[in-house]
Amino acid sequence: MSYQVKQIAALLGLQYRGEGSHVLNRVSGWDAADAASLVFFEGGNSADLLSLRAGCILAPPETAAGDRNVVFSPHPKLDFARAFSYLHPRPRGRGRRHPTAVVSGSAMIEEDVDLGPFTIVGAGARIGKGSILYAGSVIENECSVGNECILHPGVVLYPGARLGERVILHAGVVVGGDGFGYVSDGSSRVKFPQVGAVILEDDVEVGCNTTIDRGSLGVTRIRQGAKIDNLVQIGHNVDIGRNVVIAAQTGISGSTVIEDDAVIGGQVGFGDHARVCKGAVIGSKAGVLPGKIVRGGDVYWGVPVRPLREYKRLNAHFGKLPEMKKEIDALKKEVSRLQAALEKK
Repeated sequence: MSYQVKQIAALLGLQYRGEGSHVLNRVSGWDAADAASLVFFEGGNSADLLSLRAGCILAPPETAAGDRNVVFSPHPKLDFARAFSYLHPRPRGRGRRHPTAVVSGSAMIEEDVDLGPFTIVGAGARIGKGSILYAGSVIENECSVGNECILHPGVVLYPGARLGERVILHAGVVVGGDGFGYVSDGSSRVKFPQVGAVILEDDVEVGCNTTIDRGSLGVTRIRQGAKIDNLVQIGHNVDIGRNVVIAAQTGISGSTVIEDDAVIGGQVGFGDHARVCKGAVIGSKAGVLPGKIVRGGDVYWGVPVRPLREYKRLNAHFGKLPEMKKEIDALKKEVSRLQAALEKK
């Protein structure tokens, strides 16, 4: 899409300086910028802007940029991301169906849905208008996919999975597989029923090769606006709150609850039935023990997870362990010497 500088400024509700009719058609980094590019600048040495080839710069108010086209923003990176949605609008289906697509006669395919090569849509499934299913996507029986969803190649929805509107699932995502639940009879493992539901609400985005298990008897739910990175494992009956962010390689055991606006770093491990309260931040590689309650409004780190200030203090002590051992060894020798001296008297 193409927009003039003044149009982008108006869409973002911002002021601009320069040639308002100059046309932009893409966003870019500084190195690849050209006369049609929009870039952003968050502050620093504004002299660098004078040699920049970009057509327009999103920059903090009062940035000195010579005679360059500038849109002034108090949050350049945020407004750059918003501008991206105008210059590079997300794709929407146009009703194209590849001849190799297989669709059940009882499936409901609404208008403007794209079905790529070797896509499969099972009995009783519904695909909402404007959605796109890329090559090899499998939508099993009785699934529901909302309007304007995007399912990238190789996505699999197990029977009964439900997606809200504008959900994006990247390549290899699996939604609705059986949870990992077994009961021992003393000599073997008996599989516990995995017959619950899985629901992804509006505007959820899930990264490549992430798996989301269905509930065992209840519901696994990913709430509106949650963003989940690549290679995340979400167990049965997990409840992920609104606008939660979860980074790559995190593993979340069954029946864990992560409340709204929490931020989870990469490679965090959760035991079952844990709870993360609203707005908590958990750093990378932390470990949350089963049943642990992580209070909101603070930053946590470590294994087992603890408030960051406490983690830093303990980590500082840990770094001094070699010195402490030397001191303890020296004290032991001194105590032994004193004891030996007393015994001689």
